[in-house]
Amino acid sequence: MTPAAARLAERAPLFATPQIVADRHADGSIRVRSTVALQPSARCVGDWLEQWAASSPDRVFLGERRSMDQPWITVTYGEALRRVRRIGAWVLARKMSAERPLVILSDNGIDHALFALGAMHVGVPAAAVSPAYSLVAKDFSKLRSMIALLDPGAIYVSSVKLFAAALAAVASAHRGQIVSGEDAPPGEVIAFRDVVETPESADVARAFASIGPDSVAKFLFTSGSTGIPKAVINTHRMLTTSQAAKAQVWPFLEQASEKLVILDWLPWSHTFGANHNFNMVLRNGGSLYIDSGKPAPGLFATSLANLRDVVPTVYFNVPRGFDMLIAALREDAELRKRFFNGVKIVFFAGAALPQNLWEALEQMSKDTVGRRLPMVSAWGSTETAPLATDCHFQAERSGNIGVPIPGTDLKLVPSGDKLEVRVRGPNVTPGYWKSPQQTAAAFDADGFYRIGDAVKFADPDRPELGLFFDGRVAEDFKLTSGTWVSVGTLRVAGIAALAPLAQDIAVSGHGGDHVRFLVFPNVAACRVLAGLPDNVAPDEVLTNTRVRVGIAEGLAKLKAQGGGSSGHATRALLLVEPPSVDDGEITDKGYINQRAVLARRAADVAVLEDETASTRWIACAT
Repeated sequence: MTPAAARLAERAPLFATPQIVADRHADGSIRVRSTVALQPSARCVGDWLEQWAASSPDRVFLGERRSMDQPWITVTYGEALRRVRRIGAWVLARKMSAERPLVILSDNGIDHALFALGAMHVGVPAAAVSPAYSLVAKDFSKLRSMIALLDPGAIYVSSVKLFAAALAAVASAHRGQIVSGEDAPPGEVIAFRDVVETPESADVARAFASIGPDSVAKFLFTSGSTGIPKAVINTHRMLTTSQAAKAQVWPFLEQASEKLVILDWLPWSHTFGANHNFNMVLRNGGSLYIDSGKPAPGLFATSLANLRDVVPTVYFNVPRGFDMLIAALREDAELRKRFFNGVKIVFFAGAALPQNLWEALEQMSKDTVGRRLPMVSAWGSTETAPLATDCHFQAERSGNIGVPIPGTDLKLVPSGDKLEVRVRGPNVTPGYWKSPQQTAAAFDADGFYRIGDAVKFADPDRPELGLFFDGRVAEDFKLTSGTWVSVGTLRVAGIAALAPLAQDIAVSGHGGDHVRFLVFPNVAACRVLAGLPDNVAPDEVLTNTRVRVGIAEGLAKLKAQGGGSSGHATRALLLVEPPSVDDGEITDKGYINQRAVLARRAADVAVLEDETASTRWIACAT
């Protein structure tokens, strides 16, 4: 940290003090809200771009590089606005609208960002669709359903060649114009550079002026793990009020002396990467450097190379990314020093951070810079834009999702032995596109969105100390003893106990006497424990005696922590096949969908209950 930054930190707190009340009602529900009023927000997302292009036109807005031996390509706020207005002129000339929006199939990139902002600037929604549906998937049925639902006026891909199979699969589902970033063959495909060269017209200013807070800004799709993905309507009000509340609970964002810098890989097809991270940069005039890596084998090295070059103000990642980061920081003293000296806050979301990773990062911070780096989280969904609660204080352990942000109310409803949480506020979606029945079912009689999660108080008498995520209501189950199994809590505890051998866990045992684990293994860590070379097949690694003993000892460690039969698994099965995107088992943020895994792998669940299959499953060591 520079001397100037240190002085700033001393006089400007990172976080606002939570001011929360919890009102108990006769029906057993609890209403939890902030007593701090939500401050006014921008009319629309484009107002942010206009503001910074006028006041700081030469400040870097976006940066990217496609390989580590190339310099960063950057776009300033002033240049971004000029391109956005020209793109807007092209969008208007195509007669695009909410009924004929822009669809983007590609990964994060400068062109992706500018095209989306250009459409939104003239009142046309943008819809970024996860490349998992167009590049990773083998079955394009979900992608076809999304395209047919939106009926796009244009579809953007970074490369026609790269997305050729996906484009062919959806050709009959739309009548939109294909726009390509790189290889636009003559004829039906338009090059993005030609879109950007469209002359600006007076219609752009008129269209921009006509946008209101209730105008649709974008469509974001749900995971579709239980069926066809739903298109969540995101209005400008949702996006701007979410960021207004964020600035209130993170006041350092508005400090003019040190601007926000983010290095981020999180996909813009998801609300975390797009509405939380990207919009945080845009709203506060920061700089976003697009990380072309991600926490996956063969790709995280790119993230580390970028991190050596750009030290962010806030470091965002999902638990899997922190697992890989901690291992890398242990091996690189220089990166470790730069990271802990430069990063103000570590922020995790997407899933709870296993306590072993929390403790490892905390200890490394103390050893490196002599202080604990703040580690915080938040909670919400695509339908809440995404911020509903924010942990704007240093929690004592992982799992605290914070308190309601200004302007957002929570209703906690008893559900068995849990509290189901529901959300109401200006950041909540008005519904699902062209799906009135699903929209009606998503809200209760008081207008609260039914998110499907459960929470519990850190201290029921002190709501300002925050809430803990308590699993998905639909995921939890009872054992034959009548004891409830909290799947979300047990999953995190299991990953920590089996560390580093478990990448993720699906919890089974519904209606049985005992809990079981289906384990997605960290094959690299298992290979190291087994002492086997890289060319040994995964199935041979996972049947190695050392690996099996390691898993058995991890199960015993979890059992020793107490909690009775619902607090540990008696058996585990290591899965050779990774989770499937096509079948909704995993998102591209790395979050495992419990129900989808158990349904697709019913045969593996059966193996865990088969006494004659003891050579396949691993029993808890005694």
